[in-house]
Amino acid sequence: MTGKRLFYFLSILLLQCPFLVNGNSSVPGDSIIVSKIWDKAPYNSFTDLIRFDHAFYCSFREGTKHVSNDNDGRVRILRSTDGNNWESVALLKIEGLDLRDPKLSVTPDHRIMVIMAGAVFEKNMAIQKLFPMVAFSDTRGNNFTDPEKAVIDPAASPSKDWIWRITWDKRVGYGIDYRPKEADESSPGRDATIILMKTNDGKQFHEVSQLAVKDYPNESTIRFNDKGDIYVLIRKDAGDKMGVLAESKPPYTDWSYTRLDYRLGGPNFLFLNKHKLVIATRNYGQQASTVILVTDLNGKVIKTIKLPSGGDTSYPGMVIYKKKLWVSYYSSHEGKASIYMARIPLKDLN
Repeated sequence: MTGKRLFYFLSILLLQCPFLVNGNSSVPGDSIIVSKIWDKAPYNSFTDLIRFDHAFYCSFREGTKHVSNDNDGRVRILRSTDGNNWESVALLKIEGLDLRDPKLSVTPDHRIMVIMAGAVFEKNMAIQKLFPMVAFSDTRGNNFTDPEKAVIDPAASPSKDWIWRITWDKRVGYGIDYRPKEADESSPGRDATIILMKTNDGKQFHEVSQLAVKDYPNESTIRFNDKGDIYVLIRKDAGDKMGVLAESKPPYTDWSYTRLDYRLGGPNFLFLNKHKLVIATRNYGQQASTVILVTDLNGKVIKTIKLPSGGDTSYPGMVIYKKKLWVSYYSSHEGKASIYMARIPLKDLN
């Protein structure tokens, strides 16, 4: 083999191999491995990840750009039994409606629930319409219903609403509804109201309590500890822009708040154990990136792992499976925004 042909062969081989973030590549399973799993649309973003019936399911938005008044966003759902080979099992779309940020959960009657925003943007990118949409798989995770508008209890005074992610506990689903407020003379800056909502069927939502967080709180992820206490990780986009970790005990009407010393973007988290959280989010440094943070239960960072990423990035999904943390996310560090999967040994998080 000539030198030129050898160089070409090695170049192709490297393009097909996953990134080794750290560790010794000669020790299988001992490294953080990252691979690209989808890049077919012009713009691929806003992921989530679950396990369902012995398979991974990864959801994300496909579109022409991050936000567009073409309102062409649609939802792609991939499935993989091994995390390496992925197939498309659903493409959800509604003409003239931007379907954004699909989040996955498993309902009590063993179906995959997809909750997403249905949005209509004006030419200046202002939000004209915003409401939660839901779709469901069959019990085998094969066929998905068409997206339909979720129903928010009229007593909760729905307006422009985005229920960002659903987490189920004791057959009840909980999510944070955030409502952007229109700026006016009395409130000239950007702001929003966030409300804890609950559902029994994934379609109809009722208000539980309002959280006292100011400065444009928005994207929020809920998790429960083994005592049934609720933890909420909240992004803020005004004021000091630092994230917030809120906590409440049943019936989830009284809240305590911890101000974090870092910003959040597309935040997700899991309980790593009884004493630690693992948070995945956008890092707002000199160069944006997607990072994994190991923290105590108050969100104080103990360890940081930066994933291969940059530019337009974040919105991770997370699953702990077979002694690894599996993380889906999107990034534009290789050109256009594409979907990536990271596998991190749990020992690297200790």
